Amino acid sequence: MTQHLVLSFIGDDKPGMVESLSDVIRRHHGNWLESRMAHLADKFAGILTLTVPTDQQEALIQALRAFDQKGVSVTVEKANVPASSGQILYLSVVGNDKPGIVQEVSQVLHALMVNVKELHTSCEPAPMSSDMLFKADLVLRVPDGLQQSDIEAALERIGSDLMIELDSTPI
Repeated sequence: MTQHLVLSFIGDDKPGMVESLSDVIRRHHGNWLESRMAHLADKFAGILTLTVPTDQQEALIQALRAFDQKGVSVTVEKANVPASSGQILYLSVVGNDKPGIVQEVSQVLHALMVNVKELHTSCEPAPMSSDMLFKADLVLRVPDGLQQSDIEAALERIGSDLMIELDSTPI
């Protein structure tokens, strides 16, 4: 038997963090599945999923918690892998940067019971001006029966200053 675990971690960005985590996981016979990691504001943070044999689970969790002594905060959660239903859609949002864009978009999606599976955001200077553009790329799981046109209509009500593109092909 194996157990799925979800880890999140954050620490000062320095070489070797991924190697150290992967070594501990391997030594406990864990299998690294999915991960997302990034350098943000002089920190290195990530989230990953793995499977581990149930007889190694507690030892692995204790070994990961010991990373606190190295200045890396690690959180471990046991996870079940639910069956998924619904369509996957990809949403791209671009607009002049202002406070509240993520909240407005997520509020619309929540009202439609759309689940945000991934969210990537950035701010960068607009071409040909010094104004900042906010960009977001999202992966969504849409409930069965909800039409793409209904999602587009709801998002367009947020404001005309946002460009919204919703598609069933990967971004």
